[in-house]
Parts: sequence; C-alpha cells; structure tokens
Amino acid sequence: MERGKIGARIRMWRERRKLTVEQLAEKTALDPQFIEAVENGAAAPALGPMVKLARALGTRLGTFTDDELTEDPCITRSAERTPDSAVQASGGKCLAMTYHHLGQGKADRNMEPFFIRLEPEACEPTLSSHEGEEFVVVVSGQVVLRYGQEEHVLSAGDSMYYNSVVPHHVGAGGGQAAEIYAVIHVPF
Repeated sequence: MERGKIGARIRMWRERRKLTVEQLAEKTALDPQFIEAVENGAAAPALGPMVKLARALGTRLGTFTDDELTEDPCITRSAERTPDSAVQASGGKCLAMTYHHLGQGKADRNMEPFFIRLEPEACEPTLSSHEGEEFVVVVSGQVVLRYGQEEHVLSAGDSMYYNSVVPHHVGAGGGQAAEIYAVIHVPF
C-alpha cells in the first residue's frame, strides 16, 4: 500500500477523533512535523510510530493498511510480496525497512504479521516503545535487537519475543540487509 493512502487514513481517523496534529503528537510523543509529513504522504512511518498512532486514535494498526476484507483463512502468497505491496519506512531520516503486511484484510485479527526487509542503517537508530508484544524470526542476514540497555545479535533461524513497552529497535547488522518475519500484538 502506498504511503499516501496510509497518511490519508491516519488524517481521517485524527479528524474523526477531532484532534489537531499537535494533540495527536502529544498523545503519541511523535513530532508534529513528522505526523504532518505522514498525513501528506511525504513520509512513511515505521511500524513503531504507526502502532503509537493507532493506539492514540483508538484503532488497530491494520486500519491504516487494509484495502479490502478477506474471508478466513487469510493467505498471502510469497509471490504477492512485490514492490507494489511494500511500504518503505524511515527510521528518522534514513530508509530503515521495507515491509509487507501479511494479515491485510483479516478484519477480526488480534495480531499484525509482517515480512520485513531491514536495510543497513546509515544513521543512528532511534528506540521505540508501545504497549504490546513482538515476536520476530530472522530469515536471513544478521539482526541487532537493542532492548533497553541491552544489545543482542541474531542470525538466520534465531527468534526473539519481547515486551514492546521497553524501548527497543530491530535493525540490520553487519552492514548488510536482513529479512525477518515479525508479529506484533497491541492490546486495545
């Protein structure tokens, strides 16, 4: 889904809740200029900021990404993960990830599954925190989990499961791209 659609949906939900950009920024601890850039399609939020926006707006993360509803089971074929289905998101000012939503269309879901390509980072990563839990499996490459004051390096086949209220960052390690499957659960 293109970032313009995501931004338009975020704006629509903000306006439905009768919130200004500044009020939403206050509720999410995100910069008001960043929220405006997202709403205008000039920036695509990474998953952490999108979770914060969804929580603050009282909706689930998939509300911003779903184009159509599907019936169970929700099946996403690997071949369907094309550049057109990806969202490129920045972590600050640099490209941090390209993600594909794997539960898109399942209306009653309680988890948000993703296939994510993590890009080598050209800038200092920022830690994110939000309510909920995350489960990640490394498919390829090296992945660095910064979790609070700790740092963990994982390789293909390794997994991590953590409480996402602790400030964290998942990024590519070793100067090479990495691929992961991630499942995020954010309680309502």
